[in-house]
Amino acid sequence: MVVLGVYQRNWQRLWDLTEANPQLHAAFGLHPVYIDEHQAEHLTELGDWLTHLKSHPQLCAVGEIGLDYYVDHLDKVRQQEVFETQLQLASDFNLPVLLHVRRSHADVIATLKRYRIKRSGIVHAFAGSREEAREYIKLGFKLGLGGAATWPQALRMHRVIADLPLGSVVLETDAPDMAPAMYPNQRNSPEHLPDICQALAALMNISPQRLGEASTENACQLFDWPHTAQSV
Repeated sequence: MVVLGVYQRNWQRLWDLTEANPQLHAAFGLHPVYIDEHQAEHLTELGDWLTHLKSHPQLCAVGEIGLDYYVDHLDKVRQQEVFETQLQLASDFNLPVLLHVRRSHADVIATLKRYRIKRSGIVHAFAGSREEAREYIKLGFKLGLGGAATWPQALRMHRVIADLPLGSVVLETDAPDMAPAMYPNQRNSPEHLPDICQALAALMNISPQRLGEASTENACQLFDWPHTAQSV
């Protein structure tokens, strides 16, 4: 299971939690929604954390990072600067990235094409078009699918998901947010993942077991984890 940081003040808590639970893997990053909180020294500190934890088996990625154009007041120029600096850190430390992308696919894809990081990553809560999905896949990225796609009104997402190659998807929850349709108005949890898997497998016209196995294989390949028979 991956747990991640979104601002500097929760990194220590994140790592304390990870160290106390061997089944957890940590990602450190500066989330674009909190751009007003991020300081230049936080990027330096992020580099320090990655240096300190370099090659640690429970460090898995840089994230959650990206661009958010949905929230109007967020400074796009500053977001881009922080995003690019973190992509460079991911490249320097040979880590994948976990991407937050809201109404910003074109700029994120263009930025990724410039940086071409070695280990790619995951586009968290992917809700883009078929064309955008193809662009990410060509860049080596996996598409994170979770509770949002289980809602009956998410018709465009349903059409896109039906066409996705199995080698490009990973299941996720974004707990405690983005609860699936079968748990409305509830706190989301990793315990909901089997139900999410079942709903998404139906959209892809495959068995939940096959989707779960593909998700596990894709995640293990991306994060360089030992592959086991157990699905996620």
